[in-house]
Amino acid sequence: MFPPVFRLGRFRVAVFVWIGPVLRGVTEICEVGKPFGPFPRKRSKTDKGMMMQTRRGLLGSMVAFGLVGTDGYAGPDFVFPSIDGGDIRLSELRGQPVLVVNTASLCAFTPQYDQLQALHEAYAGRAVILAVPSDDFGGQELADEKAVKEFCEVNFRLTLPMAEITRVRGSGRHPFYAWAAGQGVVPRWNFHKILIGPDGTLVADFATSVAPDSRRITNAIDALLIGG
Repeated sequence: MFPPVFRLGRFRVAVFVWIGPVLRGVTEICEVGKPFGPFPRKRSKTDKGMMMQTRRGLLGSMVAFGLVGTDGYAGPDFVFPSIDGGDIRLSELRGQPVLVVNTASLCAFTPQYDQLQALHEAYAGRAVILAVPSDDFGGQELADEKAVKEFCEVNFRLTLPMAEITRVRGSGRHPFYAWAAGQGVVPRWNFHKILIGPDGTLVADFATSVAPDSRRITNAIDALLIGG
């Protein structure tokens, strides 16, 4: 069965919707006259912006027709094992923006932990900063969770939530990062930031070099808090 296709100016939008334990909306955008499928070139910021706008519009329609729960949460229910034991379940953080950051203890960008902790304290109770240690880039993570936890507590006094050491790229990556990759977001180094909205959708991502306390990130979080 072919998906429904809508005409938006010079663009066509094909909408695929799955209704099951998890409800997701996925969009493909291409210029009229060109086939659907992967873009033949790297997606520009304009492409990604249009895709995000379309996804938000789709979510609004699903809420209006009762296809999404009354809480408006449309994101998959991803679970990260916590470095402190137990699980960190993203669906339980509904209603709050979540900044997910793949981290490493021995990276030149490791001092960003200070800024991540400052964000955690500044947005306490309103937004969540989640650190996801990973050894995927340059082998720059410590040997095990105990060493990572001790390193972060001693050097940065971290109290923000942290996952266990996690794969963030390649075939064995965590489902969250596979989902993000499907939307064109793939970490290319440690301390890549992915911002998830209060409804569970992927809102934006920020490169390693973007400081956690930069206006780009804080403005994006604030906009979600105001919009919520």
